[in-house]
Amino acid sequence: MFESVLFASVPEAEQAISSLRQRYDPAARLGVPAHITLLHPFMPPSEITTPIVDRITKVLRRFDAFEFQLQRIVKLLETLYLEPEPSEPFVRLTKALAQEFPNYPPYGGRYLEVLPHLTVANRSTSFSTEAEAELGPILNRRGPIFAVCRAVDLFENSSGRWRPLHSFALRPSG
Repeated sequence: MFESVLFASVPEAEQAISSLRQRYDPAARLGVPAHITLLHPFMPPSEITTPIVDRITKVLRRFDAFEFQLQRIVKLLETLYLEPEPSEPFVRLTKALAQEFPNYPPYGGRYLEVLPHLTVANRSTSFSTEAEAELGPILNRRGPIFAVCRAVDLFENSSGRWRPLHSFALRPSG
């Protein structure tokens, strides 16, 4: 089934973790950049029309760009991820989008809590363990990954690979 996703791309993380993501996160091999998910699954690509884009724009224009960092490594079952600090701006973005599109709750409604994260390894306990052994030393050497969330991206997978459909700029901060 074809689907779409709204997320905040984190290009600042690519140099540090793209090699790990390519090996340990199947989504990376399908064209998904380093990101923090806001709404997934989102609507089928065939339903994304100009009025839908306008609604997303209207929601997101209320938010300022913001700085965050990635340093805390969390391992949860088959997933290894970096937790953004602060995480609250991502929670607010997610809740605002979910309120506008109640048929598409965060994580498909599987979890009660919104937990912003940047996935490094997924779908395998051994993958997450191997990636954790490599990620710790990387972050110890380079320090935290500092980033700015300036936009929310809409991607879709109707071709079998994920590709960008639209980018929604947040208001400049300051």
